Parts: sequence; structure tokens; C-alpha cells
Amino acid sequence: MKWVFRLFGLAVGLWGQWGGGEAAFPEVAEFHFVRMEYRDLPGMRRFGGGRGWWRQDWPEADAHFAQGVRRLTRIDNGVPIHLPLTDDRIFEHPWVYATQVGYWDLSEAEINRLREYLNRGGFLVVDDFYGDRDWEMFRESMRRVFPERAIVDIPDGDPVLRVVYEITERTFIPGLRHLRRGADGLVGVSPQATGPQWRAIYDDKGRMVVAVNFNMDVGDAWEHADMPEYPEKMTALAYRFGINYILYSMTH
Repeated sequence: MKWVFRLFGLAVGLWGQWGGGEAAFPEVAEFHFVRMEYRDLPGMRRFGGGRGWWRQDWPEADAHFAQGVRRLTRIDNGVPIHLPLTDDRIFEHPWVYATQVGYWDLSEAEINRLREYLNRGGFLVVDDFYGDRDWEMFRESMRRVFPERAIVDIPDGDPVLRVVYEITERTFIPGLRHLRRGADGLVGVSPQATGPQWRAIYDDKGRMVVAVNFNMDVGDAWEHADMPEYPEKMTALAYRFGINYILYSMTH
């Protein structure tokens, strides 16, 4: 399938505007990329006119990845949207994406709603957070959601790694700011000594309910899929993981 991703990398820049053009997404479809809105922790306000951290890489990452889902699957894929957990429409969608979760400040109502959403079959993907401080903030949030469930490494052979694409590598997927020029071109340099961690939370029946992309930035690989400078290998892996997560959420 590598050739598919090379062709996709050349063509994804033609995704067009959400509201028009030949690549426009339908308003009504069986699947929508849903990005979670949330309130920032006090003192962690994002630069740039008050844009919250939930908007990191938005809207380009969402639109590029949604176009990838359209090209590489038969999913009826609609316009990407963003919702707070407290919006009842969240239950209409099997898959939710949240970025920079080391900076979120979830209220008790949002914690309760996230627990309900996941227990009713929802699937959460978290991405683009780094280091001990971010990890402890995220871990504490998940402890409030599921006090009895651990966050564990995704084992080799887990169903999420083969539901569509057979994934065996765990290559570091860097943010654009973590690319450095090396002897063989641009390479990712992790800001954390521990490297990338692919982790998850499972329910009592062994179904993955939260996929954790820690010490990496899958969203940047989606966002920059049309940049010649961004390494194709990392973009391809990011799209394979993302599509596997979606198909898993829709079939498990």
C-alpha cells in the first residue's frame, strides 16, 4: 500500500474548502471527524487571540485526514466538526479526537459525560502531548473518568493494529517543529528521552476505549501531508493508525 500513500501525499493538497469545491464534504454522512472542545487550564491560555489548545492544528489536520479517509476507505465521510463533551450530539459519533490534553481542564460534568460516552461505545483518541507534566495531567483526568482502569501499552498484535492496515512499526511521528536536517534528509527528534508511547485504556470486555498517542504529534503528520519536506514514512504511519482507530471504533 506504500504507493497509495505516495500518490495520496501528492494529491491531498487538493482537498478544497469545506463549504465548496469538488472536494467538499457532505453535511450528513455515516462518519464525521469530531474534535473535542475543552477549556484550558488556568494559566495555560494558548497564544494567538485566545484560541484554545483544543484548536491545535485545526482545521487543516482535520480536513486533510478526513480527505485521507475518503480516498483510502469506503466510509461515507462527512464534514469535520468540533463539539464539547456536554453537547448531546456527541452520542451520534463513534470517534472523538482531542489534542494537547496536558492542558485541558475538564469539569465534573465533562468527566461524567466522557465516562458515559465511552461506556456507551464511544472511542477517544488523544494526541500531541509530551513529558511528565502533561502525562500526569492526562493520567489524573482519566483516573477521574475510570478510577479502576489502568493506562497500558498497546501490545503487539492488538486488534487495533490490524483492523485495516497491519501495523508493526512504532516510528516516532514528530510535530513539524521537531524535524531536524540529518544525513538522510529530515528526521524526527523527540523532545522527550522516553520516545513515543502508544498506549490505551480498555473496558472490562477488552475493548479499547481510549487510544493514547503520547510523546508524538500524529495531528501534525495529518496536517502536513502535502508538504514535500515532511517525511512520507511518518505521514503514512499516522494515516494508517488514524484509519485503524476509526474502523476499530465503528466495528468494536
